[in-house]
Amino acid sequence: QVQLEESGGGYVQRGGSLRLSCTASGTSGYCLRWSRQGRSRMREAVATVNTDGTIEYSDSVRGRFSIFKDPTTEVFYLQMNNLQPEDRGMYYCAALCRGANYWGRGSQVAVAS
Repeated sequence: QVQLEESGGGYVQRGGSLRLSCTASGTSGYCLRWSRQGRSRMREAVATVNTDGTIEYSDSVRGRFSIFKDPTTEVFYLQMNNLQPEDRGMYYCAALCRGANYWGRGSQVAVAS
């Protein structure tokens, strides 16, 4: 059974950094994704590790965010640098690409304007 739980959100000043963690289980063979949803916005995929190991970023975060996985566990991360007010929202990790999609409950990120 796939389970996902986010941690590491918080409040930072503009230009600051945060690292989100997703503690996962049962995700072998899945794509791993970080998505976010801000107020009045649809959920947006920001970073994905595909099953072939390739990585994709949204244009809005490329060069500032990095997705990576601990090679010895099922924990994966989103390193977020140079955070801006438009980055604030609820961040979700997900396991996808095998029919059913699984999501965590989310971790809140707030950035001072």
